[in-house]
Amino acid sequence: MSSASSQLLLSEGLIGAWTLVSVEARQDNGRDSVPFGVNPQGIIIFTPSGHFSLFQSRETLPKLAANDRARATPEEAAAVVEGSIAYHGRYSVDDARRSIAVRLDGSTYANLLGSAQERLVTSLTREELRFANPRTPSGATLLTVWARAR
Repeated sequence: MSSASSQLLLSEGLIGAWTLVSVEARQDNGRDSVPFGVNPQGIIIFTPSGHFSLFQSRETLPKLAANDRARATPEEAAAVVEGSIAYHGRYSVDDARRSIAVRLDGSTYANLLGSAQERLVTSLTREELRFANPRTPSGATLLTVWARAR
């Protein structure tokens, strides 16, 4: 279902929940990486009212020895921060440009708050969503694949 004729309009096909399949980071220097590993975990949800929420992480994150988030060791905290991100906010779509504009209202990475960002949709079918985040703070382009949640 990857032919042009099976592509959905963003305004029609984006709504709902999607589970994370893969995330690839492409650097300008040609180095690629998988920031959340080869089996990332996550979900993104788009509502009809223009809200969205995203969570992404490595397959496993460390359990905190103290069993208390406020008492994580520096090493535990660093592993969680490096291995996960979550944010939410509002979105709008531009079907002609095949883009999603997002504005973050909350994030585990506060530096992103309030900024307007764009996701470029490379494919949208009933079962799969692919988009690029063309310029992250690290300078990478993130290529993300999602499957319709069941």
